[in-house]
Amino acid sequence: MDFGIVNKIVWVQGASKGLGFACALELAREGAAVAISSRSEENIMRAADRIRATTGGRVLPLVCDVTDMTARDETREKILAQWGTIDILVANSGGPVSGKFDEFTREDWKSAMDNNLFAMLESAQEVLDGMLKKRWGRIVFITSVSVKQPLGNLILSNTARAGLTGFAKTLSTQVAAEGITVNCVLPGIHETERLREIHGDDFTPEFIAKDIPMKRLGQPEELAAAVVFLASDRAGYITGQSVVVDGGFVKSLF
Repeated sequence: MDFGIVNKIVWVQGASKGLGFACALELAREGAAVAISSRSEENIMRAADRIRATTGGRVLPLVCDVTDMTARDETREKILAQWGTIDILVANSGGPVSGKFDEFTREDWKSAMDNNLFAMLESAQEVLDGMLKKRWGRIVFITSVSVKQPLGNLILSNTARAGLTGFAKTLSTQVAAEGITVNCVLPGIHETERLREIHGDDFTPEFIAKDIPMKRLGQPEELAAAVVFLASDRAGYITGQSVVVDGGFVKSLF
C-alpha cells in the first residue's frame, strides 16, 4: 500500500527509544524525512544512527525537552530551516510516575499536566499554521488505553491523558475542513523500558500479559504501524478518533 508520505516532513517527539523510536523508524521506512527529538543528546544521536542504518532515510536528531516552550520553538525552527515545513506531528511524551492520590503534591500534578497535556496540545498549536497554509497535515497524539479504561495506580496519567483526548477531539472538528486530521493512538501494554520501570522487580512478560486476551505484550512496531497509517494520505477521512492498540485488553465497547 502506498501511504503517500514519501518526502513528507515528520517531527516525532520522545523518539530516542520505546514507542516514539518505533514510530520514527516506521515512518522513515515509508520514505518520510524524520526529525526526532528527546531530552538526551546521547540517546537521540544513537537513535538517529539506528534509523539511518536500517532505512537509509533522512533523519534530523534534536535535543528538546517538550515541556520547555523555548526549546520547542528552537527545535521547530531547526526543522523548518532544514526542510522548510512540518507535515506530520507525532506528539509523544513519557508518562508520569505511578502512585495513589494522597501520595502526590500539587507540584506532582503540575508536572504531569505540563508533560502529558500542555506540552502536547501546545506542540500541536505550534505546527498548525504551516499545515493550514498547505491545507494538509496530520497530528497524532500517543496517549494511553487509560482514557478508555483508567489504570489503577496511574492517576496522574489517567487525568492528564483524558484531558488531551478532549482537546484532540475538539481540535479535530475545528481543522477538519482544512485537510488536517487529528487523532490519538492508545497503546496498551507494550514491551518497553517504561513498562519495566513501572513494574520494577515484578516484571515478567508472562505475568503482565495474563489479563490480555492475546496473552502477550504488544511490540512497539505494532503501535507504530497504526501511527503510520493515521499519518498517511490513506487515512484522510479519519479524524477525531482514539485508536486502541492493546491486544484486546480494554473491555469498553467504544
